[in-house]
Amino acid sequence: MLTRRDLAAAGAVLAAPAVLRAQTTWPGDKPIEVIVPFPPGGGVDVMTRLTLPFVAKHLPGARFVVANRAGAGGQVGFEATFNAAPDGYTLGAVAVPALNSIPLERQVRYRPMEFSFLANVVYDPNTIFVGRDSPLRSLKDLVEAAKAKPGELHYGTTGIGSDDHILMLWLEDLARVEPMVHVPFQGFAPMLANVLGGHIQVAVGNVSEILAAMRDGRVHSLGQAAVERWSEAPDVPTFREQGYDIVGGSSRGIVGPPGIAAPILRRLEEAFRAAFADPEFLRDAARATLPLRLLVGDEYRAMIAETDRAVRDLFRQRPWGR
Repeated sequence: MLTRRDLAAAGAVLAAPAVLRAQTTWPGDKPIEVIVPFPPGGGVDVMTRLTLPFVAKHLPGARFVVANRAGAGGQVGFEATFNAAPDGYTLGAVAVPALNSIPLERQVRYRPMEFSFLANVVYDPNTIFVGRDSPLRSLKDLVEAAKAKPGELHYGTTGIGSDDHILMLWLEDLARVEPMVHVPFQGFAPMLANVLGGHIQVAVGNVSEILAAMRDGRVHSLGQAAVERWSEAPDVPTFREQGYDIVGGSSRGIVGPPGIAAPILRRLEEAFRAAFADPEFLRDAARATLPLRLLVGDEYRAMIAETDRAVRDLFRQRPWGR
């Protein structure tokens, strides 16, 4: 007499060829959706749209479709990617440390270290910037203004727990400044518009995102949180040069939901490696002034794990929340 266990085992055997066929025929004719958790025009969106055509070039049959699903500082998109079917037809762009920091201060429907980590593309140093008419010209000016008028200075970021927000928390802690008023935005573009319109005094972003506005004189950077000055912004001093030992930025890459089959993961990783070695990709990334940090697979996961530990340590010392 057949038991329930016997039936289950038989079902698994019968299903196995179908699973294997799906893995060997992937991607087939079905498009691969890539979820960008921020509005169009920001750094994550630009990175994604520039990189994917080169991945497709080295992944025969692949057709990527980008879908912007902004909200809650990236949480909406992160959750959509994490909870998608692990069949290789849904991937997602992520920004770190936001991916790791958001679950520390509110309930989410994803677990940061359980994604399928495919490839990191960009590491973009943080910057604090102001409008061109602002009297603030350095980090010293900002700290002195914050101390002179506690609780009156407003600063914008791309969301609670974003790399921008975390950078300001670090600066407030090191400078022993009372918390300034945090104004989170859903993406970089609306935040920049509010700085240019004079609606907020200060904003925190990433150097590559403000580069064009900085070069044409619409904004002024108070410093870049990099180990050394980025070649595209040689006139902007680092935080360390100004007496604040802070290095921070946004890592931007592509992940998949947990549980993607190993054969599909291998093909994706191989395609990313080939794309990153493609001279045309490197040329286009340079033209777009992307600060590259190219990591694939386990190297990418190791970098995220290190960031996860650092963010958890900061949260224990200086917790944030809504």
